[in-house]
Amino acid sequence: MMSVSALDGVHSERECSYQDIVNHLNLTRNKDLFYMTRPVKNYQRPTVVYLEVLLYAILDMVEKDQKFIPYVWTYVVWNNEYVSWDPNEFCGIEAVSLPVEILWKPDLTIEEMIEKDKAPPSPYLTVKHNGEVHVRNDQVLISTCRLHIYNFPFDIQSCNLSFKSVTHSARDIELRPMDNSTEATAWSLEVMRTQHEWLFIGMDVTSGNSSENDHPMLIYTITMKRRPILYVVNFLLPIMFFLCLDLASFLISDSGGEKLSFKVTVLLAVTVMQLILNEILPSTSNRTPLIAVYCIGIFALMLLSVLETIVVMHLMAKDSQASKDKEAEEGRSSSEADNQRGKGQSSHGEVRKWTRCACISDDSNGETPPEHPQQAAKEDDGSTLTDHLALETLSLELREMEKTLSLLQNNGKEEERPGYWTGVAKKVNKYFLIFYVTGVCLFLIMLLFEWIYA
Repeated sequence: MMSVSALDGVHSERECSYQDIVNHLNLTRNKDLFYMTRPVKNYQRPTVVYLEVLLYAILDMVEKDQKFIPYVWTYVVWNNEYVSWDPNEFCGIEAVSLPVEILWKPDLTIEEMIEKDKAPPSPYLTVKHNGEVHVRNDQVLISTCRLHIYNFPFDIQSCNLSFKSVTHSARDIELRPMDNSTEATAWSLEVMRTQHEWLFIGMDVTSGNSSENDHPMLIYTITMKRRPILYVVNFLLPIMFFLCLDLASFLISDSGGEKLSFKVTVLLAVTVMQLILNEILPSTSNRTPLIAVYCIGIFALMLLSVLETIVVMHLMAKDSQASKDKEAEEGRSSSEADNQRGKGQSSHGEVRKWTRCACISDDSNGETPPEHPQQAAKEDDGSTLTDHLALETLSLELREMEKTLSLLQNNGKEEERPGYWTGVAKKVNKYFLIFYVTGVCLFLIMLLFEWIYA
């Protein structure tokens, strides 16, 4: 059985609470002392503030507006010289949680932040028995970051989060990192949950003072690499497919207008892809991004292909028009010759008929041809008409001989041969195809090397 003295010892143990510590520290009655001023007993001694930043997630990177949106955990630790107690006097209690408004805390801000943090700050801070004060905040930061998109989408970006004091100089506050760069990177990789488009590489920690004033500053540089697979599949490959279609269009016949309309359609599709790219990339880049060079180069090559198709179709149309004009001229010449030949034959037939009738009439009378002058004149008229018909026939033959000589002379010129311009168009198409394929290969190889080694 337990003795009465033992029971009395158990009931006589001291009961402790956090309120006892608050009452011991006089935090409620001396609130102004703890909240209003920097908690040091000698103002010449700076308050050492330790800072730790862990990257929990990379939420977004807006290239158009050059915004970097991370989700970070921040730990801030400093010493309050007015707050301390002996844990043995308070049942071994070594730490107590208090509202953040009751104690002084460093006025740290992030220089790159452009929008107020929407996540509510932690309402409590932790005070340890030796005077250390700990504050943890989970923050969604919307900060500005100067993006270098020359190698987009195979780019590596580095964004800074610069923590500094707004009112205190380096003589009042000294900012120190809790972890070095290696430890900060390892802890961030351990706690990180989501990275989305970006792959976290590392975090560098550097300390210094603000250039504008002598305020302390701690800079966390977050380095990350873009995952390019989405842009390769949705942007780079479709443009390459359009280029392959443009190369395949050389197999289409140039006689109709289908080839030209096909090439123009493919060119318009590349233009739509350029408009999409314009919505992604910022307009303040110092150097033209390689992806823009890629689009412009392919657009220029396809534009040359369209112009070459127009030239080839023009040459073939010129040859076709020349053939039509020649056929029309030959048709007109043959019709004129037939008309002249028909007129000559009809006139000759009438003369022959008139002569034959005259002879029959003379024979039927049984009379000898008179020697009268009028009869002789009639005979002279018949012979004159016959001579005139012979002269017209000779003139027609001379005209046909002149046209034949003209055609022979024109056939002596190479450019007037039937199908000459069609042959020229085929040669132009052949040499341009060789130039086009060579230019495409050289352009893509140079761009690939620039993407890899830039």
